[in-house]
Amino acid sequence: MTCIMGPRAQRTHKHQEAITMFTLDAMQQLLGPLFPGSMGVRLTELGAERVVAELEVRPDLCTAGGILHGGACMAFADTLGAVGTLMNLSSGQRTTTTDSSTKFIGSAKLGSKVVGECVALHRGRTTMVWQTSIRSAQGKLCAVVTQTQLVLEA
Repeated sequence: MTCIMGPRAQRTHKHQEAITMFTLDAMQQLLGPLFPGSMGVRLTELGAERVVAELEVRPDLCTAGGILHGGACMAFADTLGAVGTLMNLSSGQRTTTTDSSTKFIGSAKLGSKVVGECVALHRGRTTMVWQTSIRSAQGKLCAVVTQTQLVLEA
């Protein structure tokens, strides 16, 4: 479960996108000292409706069989959904994951890279729902993760 505090955003109208001051570099710096940073999550695209990142499949993220561990895969996706939610929060709000469902479809081998693309399915006032597709460098689908993020007031 990912819990992230405090964006620098403000919603001007219920149906308008949040205006955020987070840049890709600033968000990457926020993740750096946290678990996603130690995993090696590298953000490549950042927006209110879509987040994309890469992850190198290192030995410490693998099973004994040399494939990306399911927990690492889930943590990668959870991070992207939390980051997407963070891009939509108003000042003083925070988020936490309340539900996550993972479907494992394929594998990613040690030494390869996976790409996660996370898209908003619902961006509401109290919850947001995100779906992350994790693919190998060759484009093979490895997993699909759907998660719900709760929006909390400070």
